[in-house]
Parts: sequence; structure tokens; C-alpha cells
Amino acid sequence: MSILRTATMAVFGLALMGAVFSSGAKADEWNRKTVMTFSGPVEIPGVHLKGWGVLPAGTYVFKILDSQSDRHIVQIFNQDETQCYATILAIPNYRLQATDKTVITFRERPAGEPEALRAWFYPGRNWGEEFVYPKARAVELAKTTKTPVLFMPAEIPVEVVQPILTADAPVVLQLKQAPVMALQPTGEEVELAAVVTPPPAVELQADAAPAAAVLPATSSPLPLIALFGLLALGGALGLTMIQKRIR
Repeated sequence: MSILRTATMAVFGLALMGAVFSSGAKADEWNRKTVMTFSGPVEIPGVHLKGWGVLPAGTYVFKILDSQSDRHIVQIFNQDETQCYATILAIPNYRLQATDKTVITFRERPAGEPEALRAWFYPGRNWGEEFVYPKARAVELAKTTKTPVLFMPAEIPVEVVQPILTADAPVVLQLKQAPVMALQPTGEEVELAAVVTPPPAVELQADAAPAAAVLPATSSPLPLIALFGLLALGGALGLTMIQKRIR
């Protein structure tokens, strides 16, 4: 195999690796894919498949479907990501205590009842995604757990027959636009600002820009890879010319 051919193949290999690793890293950073295993049944809010308001013990995948400045749409999949069980509205809350690991928090429930999902922390975030419940369920949870519960006053379907997979699905659009309030343990309805502290604007803007995942970025390794490729080709051509002269 000639030097020129070897260098050309190496360049294409480097470019392909750069494209794969770069796009994969950006996708994971934005959708915050997280694999979680529950040892017991877990109650979930939001719009879910019929019969899946409570997830059995098992392994699930959490992902961000859509990210706006003040709210996020979270989806829960099976382990193989072939089935979407639920699409949930979440509000970024800086008041929730974060750690450097993935954490799921629950609302304490009476013995024998499934724990209710409260928030999801992604590693590196100083705030949690606090999940929003339908109003009727929020009333019960606030009373039994003695903590404020976020809720939607708007009437949105709870169970669906088909999974919600796209950001422009009608029910997802409803979740994006629905007003959100908080319910105190006393039953008092209060504005979201009374119990939620939004993260700094810089962090929210970074999360609310999915288009950035496909736009050119100065920090991308691809230009550097392309430069190395050109240098390799130039070097290979130079070596070929030297070989010809020697012969």
C-alpha cells in the first residue's frame, strides 16, 4: 500500500471518528440521557401510556425532549429506548439541593403506596428538574407529604394510547404552554416564584438552545482534525515526490 493511500485512509478515519464523537457528546450533553434503576414501584406525573401512571421496579432511561428557558419536557423510556412511557413537564428549581451525581428524589408516601417522583438531578447541574403534577393529584400529595407541589391548572390528558415522541405533538405543545402554579400543604395556591428559584440566566440559556447542537462551534474538534488531515496529505505527497526522485 502506498504512503499516499495510507495517509488518505488515515485522514478519512480521523474525520469520521471526530464526527461521531463530536455529535454524540453534544447530543448527550443536551438531552441529558440518564439510565436509572428503581428497586420498587414509582408514581410519575405528566402524560403517560395507559396503565403506566406507576412504573414497576426496573431500569428506565430519562431524556430531555425539549428545553425552554423556564421549563423542560422530560421523557421516560424503557431500557432499550424502544418504548416511551411518559412525557413530563419539569421546572428548573435552584432551591433543590444538588450533588455531583445523578439523583432522583421522591415524596414520602404512606406504607404500601408507591413513592411519588419529585425531582431529577443531572450531574454537574446545581439545580433539579422538579416535576409538575395534575392539580387533583397535587392536592393529595401536598397534604400527605406536607411539602409544596407544582401543578398545572389546565386540563391536559393524563393517559394516551400511543407514545408521545415528538416535540411538536399536540399534548407536548400543551405542556409547553400550560401555566404552572404551586400548591401549599394548607391547600393554598401560590405563584411559582413563591416556591421555585430559577437557575442563573446563563445556565438556562445554555440549556434552552438545542439549535446549538447543530450549528458550527469554535470549540468543535472537526476543524483541527481537518487541518491535521491536510498536513498529512501534504506530507504524503512530499514523501512520494522524494521517492520518485530517489528512484
